[in-house]
Amino acid sequence: MAHEPLIGVLALQGGFQAHERMLGQVGALTRQVRVPRDLEGIDGLIIPGGESTTMTLGVRREGLEEPLRELAAGGTPVLGSCAGLIMLDRGHLAIMDMVAERNAFGRQIHSFEADLDIEDIDGGPMRGIFIRAPWIAEHGRDVRILARVDGHAVAARQGDLIAVAFHAELGEDDRLHRMFAGIAAERAVGAGR
Repeated sequence: MAHEPLIGVLALQGGFQAHERMLGQVGALTRQVRVPRDLEGIDGLIIPGGESTTMTLGVRREGLEEPLRELAAGGTPVLGSCAGLIMLDRGHLAIMDMVAERNAFGRQIHSFEADLDIEDIDGGPMRGIFIRAPWIAEHGRDVRILARVDGHAVAARQGDLIAVAFHAELGEDDRLHRMFAGIAAERAVGAGR
């Protein structure tokens, strides 16, 4: 990567440290995002997995709802993982034109792993770790489905907004984070950073 992008990781709750580790592995700089000023100057944002209700309350408490919407509307790439996918949907932050079905694959005991062929990621199947995972129940025409499990949409893209129902950050395969860091780096160069 020619430019080291600065990628914010929402750090109110959930698995943000695993994303930071993975981003560091692919050559990106990271910043924990807890309050609106933490969004200043970032080239991308990851909303991690965790518990979407708790995350929603934290986002409201810290006054992050509008700043997050404005960040995405301004063209900053965003990656939502598991609960992050839920946070991006119409019923939460309304950043992506989709509706998530929470805990769609079942409770914690129904967690599983699956090999996924993901459009936009070369090199063969990617292992997805699904923990109380959502799926995308419906989506608008600008949302492109990137992967499915048992016919259910589990990865999607709308421009530079990416949502995945699984935890790529818990495995060793860094291709999703590498792709996202590349998108963020292009955005940074385009913005003159």
